[in-house]
Amino acid sequence: MTAAHPSKRLNSVNPLDPGDTRDIPARIEQAAQRFRVYGRVPCFRLSPLAPVELENYLEGLGWQRKDETIVMTANLGELDLTAERDETPLKDIGRFVDASIAIHGRPTELRPGFSELLDGIRPNKGMFVLEEAGRAVSNVLCVQDGAMAGLFDVGTLPEARRKGHGRVLIGATLKWAKSLGAKTAWLQIEADNVAGLALYERFGFQEAYRYAYRESNEK
Repeated sequence: MTAAHPSKRLNSVNPLDPGDTRDIPARIEQAAQRFRVYGRVPCFRLSPLAPVELENYLEGLGWQRKDETIVMTANLGELDLTAERDETPLKDIGRFVDASIAIHGRPTELRPGFSELLDGIRPNKGMFVLEEAGRAVSNVLCVQDGAMAGLFDVGTLPEARRKGHGRVLIGATLKWAKSLGAKTAWLQIEADNVAGLALYERFGFQEAYRYAYRESNEK
């Protein structure tokens, strides 16, 4: 649980053994109690590694299936990124957090928790912000750990979309990660984000798998 950040990915149970089906009702209730302590709605993230029996049980409880997400990967060795812009990642966590909050329209109360989360990242992190006329219009967080580079918190101001800002920053981010030795990039995107899917496919990203959340209907 990450109480200071609203992300479902950070605040959900993630079953990773399709053969682990023992005591499903009791274990669900035990997990749900922990969510309630934090004042959150119980939530499970169900990837292909989650037992089918678990999803069926949650379905029977009336838990809603939400936010289908596609995990995509790209082989950086096959991408020619030489023409992409060279961008230097920010060192100032506060500046990145402020830009991200503004771009994604999140409440400023999340600032301390988000800052703490970023400060706790141990692998290389690239905090990228693209500005136009002194205003942050697009942002990406890249975490490069050995051969893998994950892209997170990707966003562009609504009024600044369809101007190529996202494409420029994604290209620069991938170039940075590749220069540090990353071989594979990965990211997550909601399945109904048609524009985002088209952008990532232009950079060679392909679907690896999908997951969705099952969330209790309790308030």
